[in-house]
Amino acid sequence: MSEYTHSRRRPGINILMVLRIIGLLLLFESGFIVVPLVTSALYGEKDTIAFAITTGVTLCAGLSMTFLIKPRYSDMGKREGLLLTSLVWVFFSLFGLLPFMIGSPHLGFTDAFFDSISGFTTTGASVLTDISDVGHGILIWRALMQWIGGMGIILFTLAVLPMLNSSGGMQMFNAEVTGITHEKIRPRVSQTAMTLWTCYILLTIVLTLLLWAGPMNLFDSLCHAFSTMSTGGFITNTEGINYWQSNYVKCILILFMFIGGVNFGMIYKMSTGNFKVTWHSEAFRTYVKVVVWATAAVTLIMLLNGKFRTLQSGVIDTLFQVVSTISSTGYTISGLNNWGTPVMLIIFLLMFTGACAGSTSGGSKLDRAIFVAKNIRNEMYRVLHPNAVRSVTFNNRVSSPEIVNKVMVFMTIYVAVIFIGGFILMLFGDSMLDSILTSLACVSNADLGIGIEGFGGSYTSLAAPAKYVMALLMLTGRLELFTVLILFTSAFWKR
Repeated sequence: MSEYTHSRRRPGINILMVLRIIGLLLLFESGFIVVPLVTSALYGEKDTIAFAITTGVTLCAGLSMTFLIKPRYSDMGKREGLLLTSLVWVFFSLFGLLPFMIGSPHLGFTDAFFDSISGFTTTGASVLTDISDVGHGILIWRALMQWIGGMGIILFTLAVLPMLNSSGGMQMFNAEVTGITHEKIRPRVSQTAMTLWTCYILLTIVLTLLLWAGPMNLFDSLCHAFSTMSTGGFITNTEGINYWQSNYVKCILILFMFIGGVNFGMIYKMSTGNFKVTWHSEAFRTYVKVVVWATAAVTLIMLLNGKFRTLQSGVIDTLFQVVSTISSTGYTISGLNNWGTPVMLIIFLLMFTGACAGSTSGGSKLDRAIFVAKNIRNEMYRVLHPNAVRSVTFNNRVSSPEIVNKVMVFMTIYVAVIFIGGFILMLFGDSMLDSILTSLACVSNADLGIGIEGFGGSYTSLAAPAKYVMALLMLTGRLELFTVLILFTSAFWKR
């Protein structure tokens, strides 16, 4: 019997191979932790010891899992790819929380895990109410976690471990990269992953230099570049972006938050000189229109209510908040909680939709919203014309009924998960509105602090079990539902 046939008949899921690859990835995480370790050492902070311990523990765990685990088979299929994609985020969060427990924040395990998974999923939710006394190492680790999670841990894996290209690589790529369908911009999955990460790194470098040219120092520039390109939103001071009181900083961040909401495959094509791809993309055109119309609507509401001190600063602040919300970055303008109910409704809708698929943004994605709107229009037309045959088109191509059905199912489950999460929070004593908004923020990976204690609030008041539920919602939203939810079905674990 050939090796191929034998591997096809192997029983169960190749969990040992999954764990071995996770061990290999922990070696890379230990390398990333060296960045805050060196930062703390340069600033002479006590957190240097915490990061040294974390680096050692993560390195030892990675080496043990890589060299001591001996799977009988090295092949990986769709199930292994899905399991690996979910588990690696959990493992990264478990080891990434150590500095929060050992270092200056001195958080308990639950709070540390909450902040860690919030960082890696680029949600931006935090139990820390005041970061003025937090060390530089912790601050850059928070930002770096978001930067790693922004483009994706598995995508990084495929870029640095080409061996996975033929071993469940496409399954992992599809499981982590957001969107309805997934296009390889290079012949091999590993090449596509490397190309996307290269674009991501270059944009981060450019943003760092532009922020450094303004009122920010190099440290703050680097941290905010990490948080902005990942559309994560962790900040380096309690006042946030308002600390610098600079329209230059806001305008630079507006541009790169907007870029963070664009499909990175499109960004790569633009870098090769193919600028026509932008207006051939229905999602991108819709993205631009939504930003323009939402900014215009909020500006008009604010003008009618006399909320602006000056029109120039008002328009910049409005555009900043709209782009920050739709890209799921989560930076907030001072006084946002006083902008009024109509503005808040627009903000919630932007949180729900998010930006383009294939970007680092959260939300359900504008691509799917377009599908839903067109499908509803077709169904309304059929009420008057029952025999009419109308298809959903996207980018001037007819979409198959299977894709349309998948989108409709996704959106239904997406809304259901938000309300289920909100219901669970209500069981712990939170109000209905706060519970739904908090659940929306976690599933959409777009925290603005609006669900707990008003804008800019923290999640400290949540009960411990509720924090674990919200952590699960963050992961579920980041991996777009099916990758995580399928693990809770019996069919996944059956042969």
